[in-house]
Amino acid sequence: MRKIFLVVSLVMISNCIHAQYKYGLKATTKDGYLASVKSNPDKELINLEKFVPGLVLDIRYATTNNFTGEKIYNLARAYARKPVAEALMKIQADLKKQGLGIKIFDGYRPYKATVRFYEVYHDTTYVASPYRGSRHNRGCALDLTVINLKTGEELKMPTGYDSFQKAAWPSTPVADPEARKNRTLLINAMEKHGFKVNSSEWWHYDFIGWKNYEVLDIDFEELE
Repeated sequence: MRKIFLVVSLVMISNCIHAQYKYGLKATTKDGYLASVKSNPDKELINLEKFVPGLVLDIRYATTNNFTGEKIYNLARAYARKPVAEALMKIQADLKKQGLGIKIFDGYRPYKATVRFYEVYHDTTYVASPYRGSRHNRGCALDLTVINLKTGEELKMPTGYDSFQKAAWPSTPVADPEARKNRTLLINAMEKHGFKVNSSEWWHYDFIGWKNYEVLDIDFEELE
């Protein structure tokens, strides 16, 4: 059993090194992350499902139901830096007053996942460049939508999640009044608490303070 664990650990380390040095970006790993949290508690990655009451998860990259067709994560988890999590809690509370809530598709994303996305789909309009890393890698981006709390159903939006079409851009005019209204509702709710919508994805929101956080390459298993 110990030998199997050692082999798995060596494979994970090898993949991590390969991902980081292939594109010249040296992401922070667990030891560096723990040291940064010790000096600045705001850098802690928070488990959003445990932190935000009533949050619903639909972590697509823990399944094959995503644009890669591959299972990218071993665990269905959503993490974000502490100020991001605190802002999301306020958004959830605001929406609850309207009978609505948040469904999370993705939060913090290990750098190696960004590398894989780029190698599957090279268009950086929709996937981050591995030369810079993504705001997801910094724990400062969220992919999400709005649900009806009574039914659990997602509100109608211009496209589905991870749609690589211009219709997914938040600036694209929407003919359907319901989808237009829901998109505006979500954008306004997020902007009120310090997020900015991505220019090509209505579901993707960057925390405005993202530049203060390092690119990380830590698997969810290491955060459990």
